[in-house]
Amino acid sequence: MREWLLVGLSVLAACGSSGDAVTTPTPPAVPARRVLVVTHTTGFRHGSIPVAEQTLDALGRSSGSFTVQFCRTADDVRTLLSTAGLAAFDGVVFANTTGNLGVPDLPALLDWIAAGHGFAGMHSAADTYHDAPAYLDMLGNEFLTHGAESAVEANVENTSHPAAAPLAPRFAIFDEIYKFTRANRGAVTMLLSLDRHPADGLPEQGQPADLPLAWAKSHGRGRVFYTALGHRDDVWQNPRYQQHVLGGLLWTLGLR
Repeated sequence: MREWLLVGLSVLAACGSSGDAVTTPTPPAVPARRVLVVTHTTGFRHGSIPVAEQTLDALGRSSGSFTVQFCRTADDVRTLLSTAGLAAFDGVVFANTTGNLGVPDLPALLDWIAAGHGFAGMHSAADTYHDAPAYLDMLGNEFLTHGAESAVEANVENTSHPAAAPLAPRFAIFDEIYKFTRANRGAVTMLLSLDRHPADGLPEQGQPADLPLAWAKSHGRGRVFYTALGHRDDVWQNPRYQQHVLGGLLWTLGLR
């Protein structure tokens, strides 16, 4: 027994003689996700697009969770939204896009999302690809019309979702409020809604309604987030709206 004790003490002394402390290995850092932000338009072009780009870039930097690359031109779309181009990204954002963007293979983009990638659409992403029902089904609805910009108080319907939790219990905002072609509650997780038509000058203003404003849904194994808000510069600069967008983006990327 004495010999074993001496051997053990010798081993401990040898280990301690190096002066190296025993440390727990640090797990490797998760690399930031790569996000393609598309702001190319072929219809109405929002003046808030530069502020949207700045905001999305800043959110990626401040959160440390994702980096952004911009897709601003028709040539960018043909290159970056091709099958080969998409291989470099984890998620795509359509930020105030409009019209038929000229994606070289739109079904391939939808398949890419369904394979487990993220998609986020802001405001006029719902005014994009009216001629592509499969895109609108992926997004969850289609823009129909809007009236004058107006002040609203949105109901926060899902306080556990990262895109809605920062806004609870209600979110007051002044923006352009979209009306959509379909009721979509059965196909999405509703995040924000209105229970009456906004005071936007349209005939139904002020009347009871069930109007979607933001939702989340799946597309195959992919995650889709959409918010109808984001027409105005000051909306993009609103810290609560920024948390709304950030929560939605992180969710689409599987980070929340």
